[in-house]
Amino acid sequence: MRLFTIWDWVVVAAYLGGIIVFGIWIGRGQKTTRDYFLGSRNVPWWGVGLSIIATETSALTFIGVPAMAYGGDLSFIQIILGYVVARVILAAVLVPHYFRGEVYSPYQLITRVFGPGAGRMTGGLFLLSGTLAAGVRVYVTSIPLQLMLGISLFWAVILFVLLSWIYTCVGGIKAVIWTDVIQLVLFLGGGMFTMVYLGTLAPGGWTSAMAMAGEAGKLHWLNMEFGWGMPFNVWMGLLGGTVQVMSSHGADQLIVQRVLSCKGVPDGRRALMLSAVLILPIFLMFLMVGILLWVFYQQHPLQMPLPANQAGLKQNDYLFPIFILTEMPPVIRGLLVVAVLSAAMSSISSALSALASVSTMDFAGWIRRGKSGGAPGILGGRLATLFWAVMLVLVAYASREAELVLNLAFSLSGITSGALLSGVLLALFAPGVSPASVVIGLVGSVGTLVAIQWGAGQGVAWPWYTLIGTGAGLGAAGVIAACSGRHGR
Repeated sequence: MRLFTIWDWVVVAAYLGGIIVFGIWIGRGQKTTRDYFLGSRNVPWWGVGLSIIATETSALTFIGVPAMAYGGDLSFIQIILGYVVARVILAAVLVPHYFRGEVYSPYQLITRVFGPGAGRMTGGLFLLSGTLAAGVRVYVTSIPLQLMLGISLFWAVILFVLLSWIYTCVGGIKAVIWTDVIQLVLFLGGGMFTMVYLGTLAPGGWTSAMAMAGEAGKLHWLNMEFGWGMPFNVWMGLLGGTVQVMSSHGADQLIVQRVLSCKGVPDGRRALMLSAVLILPIFLMFLMVGILLWVFYQQHPLQMPLPANQAGLKQNDYLFPIFILTEMPPVIRGLLVVAVLSAAMSSISSALSALASVSTMDFAGWIRRGKSGGAPGILGGRLATLFWAVMLVLVAYASREAELVLNLAFSLSGITSGALLSGVLLALFAPGVSPASVVIGLVGSVGTLVAIQWGAGQGVAWPWYTLIGTGAGLGAAGVIAACSGRHGR
């Protein structure tokens, strides 16, 4: 087994030091919370579009997607079809509403229409689900750090969150976006190199590798049979996946904050459409990495044992990191570890910025009373990033028992995503319903998903969660509004 060499360490150290210094430098000169949380609304659309891709792909894509393909096939690509459709809908319908006035989050739009109770409830749901999902991403990122450094998972988590927190705290959203762009290039370069390299390792090259995978059914991707549970099917993608991304990119601050940093509606639309063009080939590339890993390990033994959780299930999320550390040549190994770190740091810094933005601008009333304009607002945002960094450490450490973290992350975010989308849709298209109806709708949405997650509906797969939650939220709000007979504010 090859060891991590001094040259690998040099590559990793150079990246970590360089990205932190760059993030601090790019975020210099901030004076207001508008600078800190919206980047003064002058970030180029292409930078925002690449940042969106970097945020949503993350280490879950780099590690979790190959692990899913290794244990299955290419059928996850059906979900990505809906991801593309949703971006087109959002660019056409939703983006214009977010540039009407000074809006820092989608929950402020809900506050404008239905009052602070509904707005803060949706903001609170985001803080809860955003912390849980981002904490799982931290855990994924800590896997290669744990293996590389030979330290416990707890210390790997703390080290990684600390590195991401430094430039996020100092540089704000502008630092997050531009470091995302750099990290995306490294992330995609690492995935492309691995896919090509794995193809060369198979006896007979790509042709024999694809033949072996095809014979085992690993290249199967289309399932036309409708079903609420696994396996993935095309209806999950075109219906469930579309609504899921309408929530994640239209009602979740993690992505909406980036769109709000654009100069205006045309740039916001261009940013979303750029991500629509690139998202499908990116996920397909990492699914192919997983298929090729399967081919490789049919012919070679694992150089490190796969860890198992307390239930005794092998954790396939360790496969790709183990391959990088044990099979890649020196320097290339270091570059690929950098690619993993890049993917993860972009998503974690994004989560810290989004969580700090909502907790500061939507909940800290004392900052708003100060007109959110001066140093106290930025100080509040920086203190909030520290608080959420601690929360991510705690959630990440608790995620270590998951069998497949990709499923875990999507399931956690799916519990509240339907409620967030239903709140935004009601604010835009049914502003006459009462605030009480909206709040009851939000509760009904979350309650429905909790019952599905831990109750009798456990056979429902996570791609359906947002669609079900949105329907439940809109339905409950509509019923209450109709029963009360109140159709005006």
